[in-house]
Amino acid sequence: MGRERVGVRVFLLCCVLSVAGTSAADDGPWTFSGSFALELRWFPDKPAYPGQLEDDQPSAVFEPELRWRSEDRRHQVDLAAFGRWDGEDDERSHFDLREGSYRYVGDSFELLAGVSRVFWGVTESRHLVDVINQTDAVEDIDEEDKLGQPMLQLAFDRDWGRLEIFSLFGFRERTFPGPEGRLRPPLPVAEDARYDSGADVGWALRWSHFVGDWDLGVHYFHGFGREPQLIPAVDGRSLVPLYRIVDQVGIDVQYTRGAWLWKLEALARHGQGTDFGAAVAGFEHTFYQVGGSAADLGVLVELLWDGRDDSAPPTIFDEDTFVGARLALNDVQDSQLLAGAIVDHGDGSVAALVEVSRRIGQRVTVELEGRFFASVDPLGDLGAFERDSFVNLRAAWHW
Repeated sequence: MGRERVGVRVFLLCCVLSVAGTSAADDGPWTFSGSFALELRWFPDKPAYPGQLEDDQPSAVFEPELRWRSEDRRHQVDLAAFGRWDGEDDERSHFDLREGSYRYVGDSFELLAGVSRVFWGVTESRHLVDVINQTDAVEDIDEEDKLGQPMLQLAFDRDWGRLEIFSLFGFRERTFPGPEGRLRPPLPVAEDARYDSGADVGWALRWSHFVGDWDLGVHYFHGFGREPQLIPAVDGRSLVPLYRIVDQVGIDVQYTRGAWLWKLEALARHGQGTDFGAAVAGFEHTFYQVGGSAADLGVLVELLWDGRDDSAPPTIFDEDTFVGARLALNDVQDSQLLAGAIVDHGDGSVAALVEVSRRIGQRVTVELEGRFFASVDPLGDLGAFERDSFVNLRAAWHW
């Protein structure tokens, strides 16, 4: 309850700062932006577990951002909050400070202090090497949404590439749907987590560089793994998250050649049971001005492999193939469509996704998302989500 009150206060503080910044949004170094959205998620199938919501799941999302830049662009302050109210799942109603940082940009280095988000990776179906921020799993199962991470970040840009050093303070636990929520394990996940012995301060190094048509990245990470192992509680009515100290090395590579993008993410990890490796590799090819129109069509194919065993946290990406397409109409309304499916090589289970978005006027966007699970083996990786196919309608106002 204490953490929830702190989250509410942080969220309200950001809202106040955001409102205060509206009068200066177009004046000097201040910029204020954000969105307010209404969502309705609908599940056509009855729930698999007792107590879960039946069909409709309404919610509202508020995402204000307030940013300041000095005239010489050397000093930057960034504030970005996220808040969701959910009408069915109490655990999905939550608040988070996604960003709250100060950045100094020098002649040969950059320094950031505070809460921030860092993204690593190049592939579409799974962001395998994106390890700095914790996943906000109560939002969705695609691991796209991330919690803000307190950190110090020091970066150097040289002819030989960019070197980034991270010191990560205050471990963030992964969020999970509550007992009423869908897209959860057979048992609800308890709030009280367990940890290996060790400090909650992690660190990471990353080198990245452009060499001709190659975009390269190499990283090392030490700290609590962002993926917990879920262990049955003593009473057998819930699952307890267990976080272990891990060491991880990884690479991300993208090769650009005309309309082709060749992509690879790979890692090796120690500390979560037996040492294991994992990789995602594939390509994206874009067909420009399809059929003589202004539309561009991108075709994506990726292979996913994960060598972990039962001693590591579970994953649904063990041996799979992803096939997808991205269509951008390049019209005034910025109409876009993304569709794809991941097929499990072992049991033939399919997880499909369709996302459609379109702008209405200057400030409103409408998005329709569908996630569908088909041919699911009840005992397989997707067994817990067999009845959780859904359609989500979102209308957002931006400023």
